[in-house]
Amino acid sequence: MKLNTAQLSRQLQDGLAPVYVVSGDDPLLTGEVADQIRAACRQAGSEERQVYHVERSFDWSQVYEASHSLSLFAQKRLIELRIPGGKPGDEGGKALMVWLDAPPEDTTLLISLPKLDASAQRSKWAKALTDHAQSRFIQIWPIDAQQLPGWMRDRLASAGLHASPDALELLSTRVEGNLLAAAQEIEKLKLYCRNGQLDLQTVQQVVADSARFDVFNLVDAMLKGQPEQALRMLDGLKGEGVEAPVVLWALAREIRALANMAQDIRRNIPLDRVFASQRPPVWDKRKPVLTQALQRHPVAAWEQWLREAQIVDEQIKGQHPGSAWDGLRAMVARVAGLQF
Repeated sequence: MKLNTAQLSRQLQDGLAPVYVVSGDDPLLTGEVADQIRAACRQAGSEERQVYHVERSFDWSQVYEASHSLSLFAQKRLIELRIPGGKPGDEGGKALMVWLDAPPEDTTLLISLPKLDASAQRSKWAKALTDHAQSRFIQIWPIDAQQLPGWMRDRLASAGLHASPDALELLSTRVEGNLLAAAQEIEKLKLYCRNGQLDLQTVQQVVADSARFDVFNLVDAMLKGQPEQALRMLDGLKGEGVEAPVVLWALAREIRALANMAQDIRRNIPLDRVFASQRPPVWDKRKPVLTQALQRHPVAAWEQWLREAQIVDEQIKGQHPGSAWDGLRAMVARVAGLQF
């Protein structure tokens, strides 16, 4: 059963469903929806939480064993499946459909997926997750340029801030679709707006746009195969205090898009059609950069870097050992063509 975010809030108040699926590419929006489901599970008494990261060699018997084993710590529990590649494979697809047909008692399954490509949407497992009575499927759509001011206005209001029209326009322009960066800027602005009124001067003083452009320049240098320049930019961003999640958001978004494009090319879809099928379609000035990157690396490499991006995300959240910035350096270097 498909739900939007407003319907999800009402459904969670009525009680937990056996399975929730959150699908989308924006880390802020998908993360907040997943957090909402986790909070509802905790409120319902789910004190035990198990997280599984599904990669190519993932052993699906772990999920079966987890679902049929007795909990040592709590009567209710939450099991999370994170599938950054977007496809569980044949074995995983069968395992998911078996779970849907006979969900374990007192167990909630939360599945995190990127936006599903056309081939995944046609699969039996995806249709089951979307339509099955035991499942609640929440598709997170990106916020486009026309929707961004309204989203920013609502976000500011939730933070207790009211922005003048010119302040709202400037803030929307400077974050340029990066919702994670927008949320961080709003948190900063709360410190400067004692009376809840946000004017143009305050936005000009507090919100810098140089870091945003530097992040996108970093992405371009990486895709052009310029490792020294890309790593120098990455070090500069770190030195300027740019948060690792902002950098990861930009890198992961580009790598995920290129992984999907590489899969289409392997299916012999013409490159022009691949670019045109993207949402939004690839701009003409971006096509040479993306073409160069796609020619340099195979599908398997892009999928591997998606898995590395997931590990960096876990390092940022303290769920995986190691430095997130070291992980970002390694990923940038490899995509740019440097053995690291």
